[in-house]
Amino acid sequence: PKTYSIPLPPKADFSALDWLIGEWSGKTSAKSPPGEIHLSVAYDLDKRFLVFREKISLAATNSTPAVDESWFGVLSGRDSPNEFTLRVYSSTGFITRYRVTVQQADIRFMPEGGEEPPPGWLFRREMQRLDTGELSEAVEAAPPDGSFFSYYSAKLTRQTPAPVAAPAAPSQKRQ
Repeated sequence: PKTYSIPLPPKADFSALDWLIGEWSGKTSAKSPPGEIHLSVAYDLDKRFLVFREKISLAATNSTPAVDESWFGVLSGRDSPNEFTLRVYSSTGFITRYRVTVQQADIRFMPEGGEEPPPGWLFRREMQRLDTGELSEAVEAAPPDGSFFSYYSAKLTRQTPAPVAAPAAPSQKRQ
């Protein structure tokens, strides 16, 4: 009998992003609409991908409506080290793609289109490690034929994992 094997693609080197793995939450800065951000980053599928999940809640302002959006993204490797592709699926129905570059404590997300991007709009973001338990996130938006403006910025802190409950003591039967 013949044995067939399919050579697997190499795993991406996510070591520059190890510090980002975990649960993060925070509030927007004073110059942004009031809001809360929750971010989760985890390895998946035998550490071949990183999965991002984020929930953004921003209050309405004089010029913008309230925002309550969730998105998840799958980060995969590229041919160049410290460069990745992030495909994002949003609760709004948009599907966008970003080129992600990592330089030490700085992660940049640059728009590259996608299957269903917001028509004419561009969004870019930057995450920066401030400390072992803190990061900043800045998101900029550009309307069709317009310049980028600050959409929001936030400071997030790593969430302490919930304490593991002690196992219940086994019940003893009395005879």
